[in-house]
Amino acid sequence: MFTGLSAFPLTPMNEQGVDEGAFARLVEQLVAAKVDSIGALGSTGSYAYLSRIERSRVTQLAVEAAGNVPVMVSIGSLRTRDVLLLAEDAQKVGVKALLLPPVSYQKLTAEDVFSLYETVTANISVPLCVYDNPGTTHFEFTDELHGRIAHLPNVHSIKIPGVPEAPDQAKARVDRLRALIPEHVTIGVSGDVFAATGLNAGCQVWYSVIGGLFPKTALAITRAALSGNAKEATRLSESLKPLWALFTQFGGSLRVVATAAELRGFTHSPSLPLPLRTISGAGRQQIAAVIDELELS
Repeated sequence: MFTGLSAFPLTPMNEQGVDEGAFARLVEQLVAAKVDSIGALGSTGSYAYLSRIERSRVTQLAVEAAGNVPVMVSIGSLRTRDVLLLAEDAQKVGVKALLLPPVSYQKLTAEDVFSLYETVTANISVPLCVYDNPGTTHFEFTDELHGRIAHLPNVHSIKIPGVPEAPDQAKARVDRLRALIPEHVTIGVSGDVFAATGLNAGCQVWYSVIGGLFPKTALAITRAALSGNAKEATRLSESLKPLWALFTQFGGSLRVVATAAELRGFTHSPSLPLPLRTISGAGRQQIAAVIDELELS
């Protein structure tokens, strides 16, 4: 399950709770599109804003709606104790893999983070993906730390941030990491604007935000890159420049994708946990125009 397109859907919610029906429908459309795996409760899934009970329920809904498509779920939390409880909950309902970011409030050291992964990997029975996302966790992995963690039991993939824009630099970055990790551990790219470049540079999986809402669009890029058609993957990604520009304009992908989900009727408004809000006014009209122009599907 750690190759191809791993689609990360929103967890639609308001202050009364998770919109279970909308979430299930989002997962079902990913199944219909034939994504390779589904990443529930990632950053796009707002895991950090949910209680343990809510996270367990969303995980159960994802597994039920996904059918034969493998589900990976985030178990990130501030305390190792709580990470282990979340891992236990997720495994009980049948997830096929776990996604672990080193969430922090106090600044973490490399040894803190290694200890976290060492403890968790010794206490789980399903594969684990290392989630490297300094934009949300405020911790920056070194390649050397990735190498140490990748040799722990049950580690099967690393979800890295965006690669350099230049193809030769992107390949060099992926090659450096590849030299330090076991062959069975895949490297996955996140940061959708960098996906085609990362896949062309040797990443084996795209952990995708837009894949969670527009899976056919993301699959076209993924299939082109992994079949060796780097030129087509790049062309398809570059055709989405108006979307990538929106991500920059509005401070990241979450608000844009959540707004797009509301506009397309996949979710109701509001769909994000306060104080987060989707985009209104002229910005909302701009997003509507871009998703229509690009014919995202």
